[in-house]
Parts: sequence; structure tokens; C-alpha cells
Amino acid sequence: MRRRNAAEDEKKQLIDRLSKPTGVSDEERMKRAAAIINRAVSNGLTEVEVVRFPNSMCTDKGRAINQQEPGWEETLTGLPKELYQFWKTHLEPRGYRIKYQIADWPNGMPGDVAITLMWS
Repeated sequence: MRRRNAAEDEKKQLIDRLSKPTGVSDEERMKRAAAIINRAVSNGLTEVEVVRFPNSMCTDKGRAINQQEPGWEETLTGLPKELYQFWKTHLEPRGYRIKYQIADWPNGMPGDVAITLMWS
């Protein structure tokens, strides 16, 4: 019971942290993206999982992402929304693709959402 309560508290703290504006500039975010991409390319990869976040960071708990509905990006909040907007503005024009998908299914229910950045 204590472990479960501790895990729940940790998840609440994570959601709280991810819900607030990061304050990271586009310039700094571009440096971070370049480092991640360069490391992945040097390892022969054409995609990399950037981050996972709880489905509760989506206004519909990830339903639209799971169903690949048009406008799914409108359900994003916090950091996941910031990352989508950064990709749309800075990386998509450079040919990078992005995929948001349900990454795990605890007890048969949608769990975390993964963001994957892809290139060819």
C-alpha cells in the first residue's frame, strides 16, 4: 500500500511538472533536439522516442491519439503540447515526422503516450 501511494504521489508530481510551462527557449530546444538526433543517427537509427507522458496529459486521456482522429493534437496539454508546437514550427519544415501513440496498456487500458521523432 505504501509503495502504491508513493508511486501515485510520484506520478502526481510528474504530471504537475509536465503541466507547467517549461520556459525552455526554442534555441535551447533546438540544441537539445540536435543532440538527440545526432546521437541516434550515429547509432544508425532513423527514429527516436523523445519522451513518454501519462495519458492524463491529454484532455481525453489519449483516446483521439489512439484512434488517430484528425485534430488529436488539440487534446495535448503542457509539455506534450509544447513539443508538438516546436516540431510543427521548426522540425516539420526540415522533413522530420512525429508520432504520438499509446505506449503501454496496463490492465488492458491505455497507459502512457510516447512521442517518437522520425527521419529518413
